[in-house]
Amino acid sequence: MGPKQEEETTLSLRKRNEELERELRKSKEREEQMKQELQRAWERLKIAEEGEERLCSQLAELEAEAVIDARASHARILSLMEQPSQRPTFSS
Repeated sequence: MGPKQEEETTLSLRKRNEELERELRKSKEREEQMKQELQRAWERLKIAEEGEERLCSQLAELEAEAVIDARASHARILSLMEQPSQRPTFSS
């Protein structure tokens, strides 16, 4: 191999090396962006899970209140039904 061929080979290898280095930098940038996106998605998921827990807790409290109210209403209805003076009289 002559000096000119060696120089061309060296130049070709340098260009290829530069290309590979550029591709590596781009790949690392994409990887970093993906890590950041994943981190943001993880944070959104955490917030959503916390919100879900709060909603479930509030729903349980509301259900308990509804049961208490329903029982009180039922008791009141039974009490009113048992009072003879409160019963309407129908005359024919």
